[in-house]
Amino acid sequence: MTNSQGKPAQSPLRQQRRLEKYPYILARYAGQAVAYAAFVVLLAFFATAPAYNPIDPNAAMIKLSFIHVGQRKVECRKMSPEEIARLPPNMRLTLDCPRERLPLLVELELDGKLMLHRELAASGLSHDRASNIYQKFVVPPGRHVVTARLRDSARTEGFDYTRSTEVELKPRQNFVVDFNAATGGFSFH
Repeated sequence: MTNSQGKPAQSPLRQQRRLEKYPYILARYAGQAVAYAAFVVLLAFFATAPAYNPIDPNAAMIKLSFIHVGQRKVECRKMSPEEIARLPPNMRLTLDCPRERLPLLVELELDGKLMLHRELAASGLSHDRASNIYQKFVVPPGRHVVTARLRDSARTEGFDYTRSTEVELKPRQNFVVDFNAATGGFSFH
């Protein structure tokens, strides 16, 4: 027996079973729709409702953030012809340059008060990568003198880079202290 489209007709028992499953299929799709709607409502609520303030509305924030590579711990040395001859052909270089870098010493001062004094070790397994820092300071708004200092050499006293500026901080303002040796040292934004 075939239907009008030329396909074999389904038995009445099979049609009845399909009709019995129909309410369960509808209930399943309705349940999914309710679950999706609840998820969207929950997502919309948490996207807007709990107001997040990273700092007090009556305070300002100073952020010190930079990545910098210190100088080599040991200077490169010129290898003798005998030393070069002992090396395999693929490793014959004229200079022997140890990879390890010096740690950085960074200081941040606000109105003559030292807020940060930290030694930053070089990263990497061989201590040959850049040192980095990201530090936040919540400060009262108003006029302040910000001074940043950095030592990246083997000297034992003083600093290689120093910069100071006077700034008027407003409530909820972010003031960023950055460092880039190629542009002359510290920059304030």
